[in-house]
Amino acid sequence: MHPWHDIEVDESHIADMLPVVIEIPEGSKNKYELDKASGLIKLDRVLYSSVRYPANYGFIPRSYCDDGDPLDVIVLGQEAVPPLTLVYARPVGVMHMRDQGKADDKVLAVSTFDPVYNHIHELDDVPAHIMLEVRRFFLDYKVLEEKEVIVDPFEGRERALAVIAQALIDYRNLRARP
Repeated sequence: MHPWHDIEVDESHIADMLPVVIEIPEGSKNKYELDKASGLIKLDRVLYSSVRYPANYGFIPRSYCDDGDPLDVIVLGQEAVPPLTLVYARPVGVMHMRDQGKADDKVLAVSTFDPVYNHIHELDDVPAHIMLEVRRFFLDYKVLEEKEVIVDPFEGRERALAVIAQALIDYRNLRARP
């Protein structure tokens, strides 16, 4: 099974049951990513900066973005989740980012089945300090590699759902090309 291509996304439930394949557990300094050819998770690098992922980090199956990868998702939850675990999440916002000149959106979501995060349905429900930590992580994590990252402020749930819907369409269009 290939986690990018073989996991179905029920588009009628993306608002509350969005499937996310975790690549990087919360607290990791390792940058794991999907090996697109094999479907395995590979170690891309160890982060150069003294930062750790502030939340679980993964991607939406059957999605595609301008950077050539599936759409990224930051999943808030109580515990670190191992790579290649399928987590269902509720999107609450989206952060537009440019990584070395390429668009690289990040959806912010909460784990659907985590009781500590059950009350979070909108971006304004996320504690302000968590928002600061997530934004600061992406501003800092490539500084010592001397790579430019531009991070725009988060936008809310409706914008996140629109970005997800477009990424799912873009994947279908990509797969339909001869």
